[in-house]
Amino acid sequence: MHTAFIALGSNLGDPEEKVRQGIAALAALPQAQLLAASSLYRSAALGHADQPDFVNAVAQIATSLAPQALLAAMLAIEQRFGRERSFLNAPRTLDLDLLLYDAQTMAEPGLTLPHPRMHERAFVLAPLLQIAPACVIPGRGPAAEWLARCAGQTLTRIAAA
Repeated sequence: MHTAFIALGSNLGDPEEKVRQGIAALAALPQAQLLAASSLYRSAALGHADQPDFVNAVAQIATSLAPQALLAAMLAIEQRFGRERSFLNAPRTLDLDLLLYDAQTMAEPGLTLPHPRMHERAFVLAPLLQIAPACVIPGRGPAAEWLARCAGQTLTRIAAA
């Protein structure tokens, strides 16, 4: 079994409920077991800022799926939730990002591990560190050190998942 960390985000419809349902959908994946889920966090949108705030969380799963198969399953979950990719950083019903898969590094079309921008985002790092306080980002170092560099990003813990 492999350990994967997945970021969840939503800012359309009922974002808190969408993130909770996304966690449940990950837990229901064949060949996967939910190990932990962070609290929910509210954050302002990055990139295209003229949109509602996001609700974010991170889930940890154990899986026998290869990284590409796990990503395909995650994209299928996004589609079930009505995810549309109209433009970069567009509002979304549910966004799932594969952050880490064991300590693997890879760069393939459509999949880069670790996630290439995770170390720049408090809305990823804070929930990740909540469930994996000693997490190390391969090639970058301790996630806690990266969170300290994101001090200017506003993030509010809002609820348990």
